[in-house]
Amino acid sequence: MKVALVNPHWTYEGSIYFGCRDPHLPLELGYSRALLDRDGHEVLMLDGQLQGLDNAELARRVAEFAPAMTVVTTAPTYLFWRCAQPELRVPAEFLDHLAGRGGREVAVGPHGSATPAPTLRKLGVDLVIRGECEEVVAQLAVSDDWSDIPGTARLEEGRVVLSGAQAISRFTDHPALSWPADWIGRHTHHHHRFDSDSPRRGAGAEVEASRGCPYECSFCAKMDFRDGYRRRDLEPLLQEIDALIAQGVGYLYFIDEIFLPQTALLEALVARDVVFGIQTRIDLWKPAMLDLLGRAGCVSIEAGLESLTVEGREQLAKRCRMDTPELAERLIEARRHVPFVQANLIGVVEDDPALVEHWRGHLLGHGVWANEPVPLYPYPSSPSYRQLWGAPDDQAWERAHRHYLQAFRQFSDIQDQQPLPLPDLERTCGC
Repeated sequence: MKVALVNPHWTYEGSIYFGCRDPHLPLELGYSRALLDRDGHEVLMLDGQLQGLDNAELARRVAEFAPAMTVVTTAPTYLFWRCAQPELRVPAEFLDHLAGRGGREVAVGPHGSATPAPTLRKLGVDLVIRGECEEVVAQLAVSDDWSDIPGTARLEEGRVVLSGAQAISRFTDHPALSWPADWIGRHTHHHHRFDSDSPRRGAGAEVEASRGCPYECSFCAKMDFRDGYRRRDLEPLLQEIDALIAQGVGYLYFIDEIFLPQTALLEALVARDVVFGIQTRIDLWKPAMLDLLGRAGCVSIEAGLESLTVEGREQLAKRCRMDTPELAERLIEARRHVPFVQANLIGVVEDDPALVEHWRGHLLGHGVWANEPVPLYPYPSSPSYRQLWGAPDDQAWERAHRHYLQAFRQFSDIQDQQPLPLPDLERTCGC
């Protein structure tokens, strides 16, 4: 079968989106392509940002390829499934340009995973994949009858029909990915890298050493995908990293929800000419492992602290055994080994602003960046959404968005300062 895999050209005007806007490798499509290639399919993989193609040109290339199936993602790569833009304007724009010329149409991403019915209706696709998509894409490519493929949803006579539970990828034995040389050449972005004293050498790239997280923090949108913790086999991971280094990559970003201490991986990285960034929980790292992390080449840590008070962390269900002074000392210890360390903070009602500013000042004074708290969005795949309204229904994104705009008047410096209501964002594409 001929299959097109498309990461559309993302734009965020009027969006509350607070993720990074630079191009990143679409790992979910890379895994899908690897499995399709293994089974002998002919695959066209496109990325609007990495290739500098708008959605009209992406659609033209897919139509010229004439696939039997086109897969489009509704969030800008696996890295951002947990903090996706709420609106479906961009994938809808691509599909409008495609105008049915790409065979059967499939949407993958957080929207269809949490709310399949409105995603199907807004995009007009034949099928959405619920959960992690790569193995399901491979199954769809070898089946004419999609009605019994687990982890999918479709509309029949206007009503949503679910097949099985959300898909959970095995992941651990995923093969080493390979990427086109021109994609790597254009990937100049070093994600979440702010160490001003270190030279930027080589291209950037994203990799994945583990998936999921053993914690269930109230704000984290992972209940419908990338939930249970799994660690990838080391051999294919190192093969992938070595291939990227051979292509000129000098910086890796591990997209793992929580990069846990892995002695074997870190020792292998010590011997490799590459630096990297991670996101993690600082309370899980002992000083000796922080030393190894630094020697392995880590130059950026995004530490999910979220709140600088015990009460705030309890409200977020962080299950953290350290108190604030202990966490601060561990962050400062990490900064002794890694040139950039961030204590990632989100807005928590329980936090005393004066106390937050005290600890922010303490950390900043020791070289640890502590951002101004970012307003928390109740994503439909998060426990916080379900605490407020129960299981997500067809209006879940609209409800969460309306609540967010009503609750906050100021937004972080990485967000649009005048975000629009969700119906206005999606009206332009006929969603």
